[in-house]
Amino acid sequence: MKKTLVSALTTALVVGAASTTFAATNPFSDVPADHWAYDAVSQLAADGVIEGYGDTTFRGNQNITRYEMAQMIAKAMAKPDVSASDKALIDKLAAEFSDELNTLGVRVSNLERNADKVKWNGEARYTYTSTRDKSKADSKSNDDELLLRLEPSAEVNKNWHVNARLDASTDLAKDSTDPNGKHGDEQDTDVTLQRLWADGQYGTTNIKVGKLPMQLDSNLLFDDEISGAAITTGKDLKVTLQAGRFDLNGDTNNSAVNKAASEKDDTANMQSVGLQYGKGKLSLGAGYHHLNSDTFTKMGTSYKSTQDEDSADIWSANLHYAFDKNVALGGAYAENTKADDYKKAGTVELDYKGAEPANKGTWGAYAAYRYLGQNVALDPSYDGAWAGTKGWEVGTDYTLFKNTVASVKYFNGENIDNGKDAEKLFGRVEFHF
Repeated sequence: MKKTLVSALTTALVVGAASTTFAATNPFSDVPADHWAYDAVSQLAADGVIEGYGDTTFRGNQNITRYEMAQMIAKAMAKPDVSASDKALIDKLAAEFSDELNTLGVRVSNLERNADKVKWNGEARYTYTSTRDKSKADSKSNDDELLLRLEPSAEVNKNWHVNARLDASTDLAKDSTDPNGKHGDEQDTDVTLQRLWADGQYGTTNIKVGKLPMQLDSNLLFDDEISGAAITTGKDLKVTLQAGRFDLNGDTNNSAVNKAASEKDDTANMQSVGLQYGKGKLSLGAGYHHLNSDTFTKMGTSYKSTQDEDSADIWSANLHYAFDKNVALGGAYAENTKADDYKKAGTVELDYKGAEPANKGTWGAYAAYRYLGQNVALDPSYDGAWAGTKGWEVGTDYTLFKNTVASVKYFNGENIDNGKDAEKLFGRVEFHF
């Protein structure tokens, strides 16, 4: 049998120059054509222990390097249930190419460790909303949105990670390209960096720096990011300090705030502090937020009768109790003491179970009452009720297949300022990966 083999498992592991850190024999030099290893490997291939290109073939009449030979031997060593004669050949080859196998083992472990340093999660989702708001001239609106979201997380060292969120969305109803649009506003096919922050963990203390998720009251009051820093410390009782810049004219659902905000002075300076206790079935907490922006002054008498107030002082409290693994009741309340009107917000919600993306057939449902005064609930995160409305909201979600979740929500209520009807139907399908 001709004692030549084609290079068999050429991969990224053999890209790069050999250096003095390798074995004394250059692992990238060819194995001589008359070397006994060719007969041994050919026998292993004939016995089905070694596969050349993944399709059981060797190609051509080209000598292979010691490194490539070691790769085939490594695969043979991992093969279960080989015969005694083949095992003897593998052991003999392993002794001959021990230096290359050691080098290959180090390279593989390093690559696996480095690969684990960056992890990607994401989702592709379709969202349909149908809104009826009698307080607007155009009281009916329907939206069809596709969104792709990627969330990488990279390990820096044992204490620090870097996290990000990248979004790109498109409005199916418009089917047009508008690179200047906002997410959820006609079209934004450009990928947008929504979040980017460094996350450090030291015992029970967590530090976040960058453009990070809002750390306090993220449901009732804020559904957005803050550019700044936050520190949380504690175990059962946690204390959170947060400070930074908050865009009042971002992707919010508060038309009163959006109307008043302008490009130059819509961004608020924000400082927050919160306490949260959680142990067993009970969780409760309180928070305080101070925001400063000319936006509040420009909101006029709907915010302050004197029209000279440029800040917000928001106090909040929350309570959640799980009766068992299936049923839970929660609520939250907040008030802006700087505003004259529409300064209170609250929610009470009863939850039953909940869809688990990893488990097909799991489902959940909820019923809630929302009261979202627009001068305090600056950007609530609810998919049904929006800022400036009050009423009932119900919803359900169901895991259709593994990592595929469908949800439907319905809100029926009215505008707080004028009592006109407000209604919304929300549907979404999420594909997690």
